[in-house]
Amino acid sequence: MSTGSMRPDGPGADTAEGTGRQTAVVVGGGLAGTTAALALADAGLDVTLLEGRPRLGGLAFSFKRGDLTIDNGQHVYLRCCTAYRWFLDRIDGTALSPLQERLDVPVLDADRNRLGRLRRTALPVPLHLAASLATYPHLSLAERANVGRAALALKGLDLGDPALDERDFGSWLAEHGQSRRAVEALWDLVGVATLNAVAGESSLGLAAMVFKTGLLSEPGAADIGWARVPLGELHDTLARKALDSAGVRTELRARVTSISRTENGRWSVEVPGERIAADTVVLAVPQRETYDLLPDGALDDAERLLAIGTAPILNLHVVYDRKVLKRPFFTALGSPVQWVFDRTEASGLTEGQYLAVSQSAAQDEIDEPVAVLRERYLPEFERLLPAARGAKVLDFFVTRERTATFAPTPGVGALRPTARTNAPGLYLAGAWTATGWPATMESAVRSGVSAADAALAALDRPRGHLFREAA
Repeated sequence: MSTGSMRPDGPGADTAEGTGRQTAVVVGGGLAGTTAALALADAGLDVTLLEGRPRLGGLAFSFKRGDLTIDNGQHVYLRCCTAYRWFLDRIDGTALSPLQERLDVPVLDADRNRLGRLRRTALPVPLHLAASLATYPHLSLAERANVGRAALALKGLDLGDPALDERDFGSWLAEHGQSRRAVEALWDLVGVATLNAVAGESSLGLAAMVFKTGLLSEPGAADIGWARVPLGELHDTLARKALDSAGVRTELRARVTSISRTENGRWSVEVPGERIAADTVVLAVPQRETYDLLPDGALDDAERLLAIGTAPILNLHVVYDRKVLKRPFFTALGSPVQWVFDRTEASGLTEGQYLAVSQSAAQDEIDEPVAVLRERYLPEFERLLPAARGAKVLDFFVTRERTATFAPTPGVGALRPTARTNAPGLYLAGAWTATGWPATMESAVRSGVSAADAALAALDRPRGHLFREAA
């Protein structure tokens, strides 16, 4: 792997002429771009991956803070995330990011000081959640019955119906008898974390996809997995090793300024002072950057990319001088706190405890000063965790992803482009493209699979075995 400067004449052109093999350039080294690069290289193409940052991983990365290694935010995946699981297998990272044996989510009601759990059994769908729902203490008996009826109605929705994308999930829930408490204690508990929006601001189509796939498809579909090591170890270190082994040329700090067709029908990818020639280009960057790089006519209505909104995620990081949380994670009701994870061991902390708090749909707080957030949230941690009341806070800091995901608003489905463009040999990837999933790691990997799949089909190249499984 090279991270240095590229030859002025472009290594892509030299490689193509020297070996006779077809060449590809992937722009963007997040999960989408890394996936596309691996899939294309596995199929026998000479691949160059260009990433403007000094690391791979996109918006799922780690950084150093003193002696600790910190993730920019807590990321999880589910057993139903088959493409991301393929990615973990492909980079030899599965053992470092294991799944729960069975779904088990502790839900703490701060106002009532009562703990409930969302758990599954081995029974078939929908009976796998019946026992948990029947004893869920945060809803009344009538509310639990209504949840069951709404779940059955949700299971009957056709995800292929474009009309679902035009409606919001909140109004659908209201029509199906869901109380305000049920939305808070169940539907938004899951939906905000996966969609990055509350029910009233989410597309019914995307919400239905989340709940049908995660909770109503297979008994184990919603079992939760998360990295027990820093994300950078997976998405940067192991990913680079896999790219190296696949023969991908990886260039970091290489920001692409333009792409264009050449007279011979190939592509020219420009970085400052240099160019790379390629048969295939995959743009795996955010929608606004994609819009800036797209050649004229590549999409029928490229302006629609700019209409895809974004949504922020705020992450709070607290280091205590002692252990204050016994569980690996929990989620809260009746509190501004959403999901809290113990990241002590993963960060390298040897004394005390480090908690990472993920706050989705954080439009109202994303720009709040650290001092304000500290004053707001530290008392909440003490309210939720009695052991924190006598503990000393050694560090409190914030990471902000202002454009963490695309906004899953009604109508967004019609704006998301497919992998193929009107320009032969040019493909799009990114969690914001038309994967059918919200902006998750799963969506990013699926988009990389789709872009590589389209490119290989156009080149009449076979795909690898694991790649076929992910597709």
